[in-house]
Amino acid sequence: MGNENTNWGQSVTGVVIRDDKVLLARHTYGGGKGMLIIPGGYVNYNETPQDALIREFMEETHIKIKPLNIIGVRFNMHDWYIAFRAEYVSGEASSDNDENSEVLWINVNEALSRDDVPELTKKLIQSAISKDDGLRYTDYQGSIQHAPYSFYCL
Repeated sequence: MGNENTNWGQSVTGVVIRDDKVLLARHTYGGGKGMLIIPGGYVNYNETPQDALIREFMEETHIKIKPLNIIGVRFNMHDWYIAFRAEYVSGEASSDNDENSEVLWINVNEALSRDDVPELTKKLIQSAISKDDGLRYTDYQGSIQHAPYSFYCL
């Protein structure tokens, strides 16, 4: 689940929809235990949010994804959480048998009506299917000799 390289103040999640079905995982611990949630997790030090999302999806669901755009951000004085709309690339959905007990493709409308799907997951699914394009990643090098920035804009 985590190690000494984990940045406990930064986390990511992603909504992947394919053929009108959303990818959800049944959580095995904490406040979300037993609930179907969108996969995600903590960012490692020296890892971009996009790379963390790709890694987390592969670890938890065995699905390769491509982050597309930001559909939600939650933050406070101590941590932040970024939600992406992401595209399915390849792989067969299966559980990691650790952080989740099953990984399922569920019809979007069914997911939005189920009692075992938490409200935050429902809100993010709704954001992912909305007509709004959200914020999109733009390559930006900046004018200062530092590492490239990740920049999102409309």
